[in-house]
Amino acid sequence: MPFDHFGDEVAARYDDSLGEMGEAATVERTVAFLAEEARGGAALEFGVGTGRIALPLSARGVDVAGIDLSAAMLAQLQAKPGAERIALTQGDFATAQAGRSFRPAYRLAYVVYNTIGNLTSQDAQVACFQNAADHLEPGGRFVIEVGVPQLQRLPPGETFQPFDVSPTHLGFDEFDLVSQGLVSHHYTFDGDRVDVRSIPFRYVWPAELDLMARLAGLRPHARFADWDRAPFSASSSKHVSVWAKPSG
Repeated sequence: MPFDHFGDEVAARYDDSLGEMGEAATVERTVAFLAEEARGGAALEFGVGTGRIALPLSARGVDVAGIDLSAAMLAQLQAKPGAERIALTQGDFATAQAGRSFRPAYRLAYVVYNTIGNLTSQDAQVACFQNAADHLEPGGRFVIEVGVPQLQRLPPGETFQPFDVSPTHLGFDEFDLVSQGLVSHHYTFDGDRVDVRSIPFRYVWPAELDLMARLAGLRPHARFADWDRAPFSASSSKHVSVWAKPSG
């Protein structure tokens, strides 16, 4: 089982640390997109966390299930209104099966907010695509929201890039350009107290994801720059990509 970087302390303050990603408008755009892609069927979230997306998606009438490695994050979700409607499984979403009896019963599987990078090896990310394909019914779709690696911003020889500098938080990404590794370092200030944590990720390119999808038998369906379906371009800082399982 992979190491869980989202224990009790992180889970307890996770919702308060989301910033723009936790704003109602951001959540609404995400949920509207996913509800449309579910097309009246059931949805499965990999890395469901505290339910930022799963709960409002369920409130729209979508039958939602979720998988997450962290028991603490799932406990935060389960304490919220509406959580009883969501079938939850604790486990590694690269391989864990949702539900009591496994079957390809989902019209949609999805991974949001860079969570695919929590799988820190290429093998694990490839396995995630296969796991999604195994859960999807024919014609189902797999959606990923993830940033485009910003390596053009790194001067030659540099490996650190700040992503947040404020009086209460310093955030730096540390890149390993050989193994496509990335460690997000967080320094959070609360009076005289400083909380320090470093979380490993693996950054991944859009074309690499397309190859992972092909290995799992999924076909490219669409790629956008955001949840509003703006066109993806060379200047896009992230993408929302959709792959489809063949109908027959």
